[in-house]
Amino acid sequence: MFQNIGELVLLFWRTLLALPLAWRQRQKIYEQLHEIGNASLLMVCMLGFFIGAVIALQTGPVLVERGLHSYVGGMVGYSIARELAPVMMGVLIAGRIGSAMTAEIGSMRVYQEIDALRTMNIHPVHFLVMPRVVAISVALPMLVAFAILVGWLGGATIAATNQHIQVSAKAFFQDLRNVVELADVIHGVVKSFCFAVIIGLVACHQGLVTRGGPRGIGRSVTKSVVNSIVLIVVFDYLITRVLQK
Repeated sequence: MFQNIGELVLLFWRTLLALPLAWRQRQKIYEQLHEIGNASLLMVCMLGFFIGAVIALQTGPVLVERGLHSYVGGMVGYSIARELAPVMMGVLIAGRIGSAMTAEIGSMRVYQEIDALRTMNIHPVHFLVMPRVVAISVALPMLVAFAILVGWLGGATIAATNQHIQVSAKAFFQDLRNVVELADVIHGVVKSFCFAVIIGLVACHQGLVTRGGPRGIGRSVTKSVVNSIVLIVVFDYLITRVLQK
């Protein structure tokens, strides 16, 4: 565990040092942005909408029973913006994009393509890691901001149509506007940026240390997804404590 943490810290530092070369690798960054952003947009829409719908369905009737109709929008909007959207989108991207990054780099490692890059005096961090970390760090916060809006729409839809809630969309968004501030949305976006860096570094690190052929690639992909999700949950708590001060 301590070895992995040390290697991740070193990889993060080397990636930071490689950032001035991002313009040279812009084509690879654009390709990764398309894969992470555009290709994930439909899943983000579905997940965001149903997260908002489920939260409204669970909390709405309870609030209505206690005469708190006007708090449904604020409850749904606040929980999605600060917590549910960044965490759930982080888990989604870790499973979809992080695993793909690990499999791709792991295959290059097993079949000695990374050694060939070193032979040509091309640093793997500059060519493979940095473009992926930059792309996911840009794409995930944008996806989370979009998921927050879609989640609010899902919550408003269920609040207006469910017979046990029956809160109009106008009242829902009025309460949401009274409770949720811009700082709450920024809170969620900042979290998602940190999660993106974690996913990118863990995925690339597991790919670079892959050993043992196709079975080793499978183990690395599994470790990448599991480690990313664990770190997302841990850093979710730490970031929340820091941002609440």
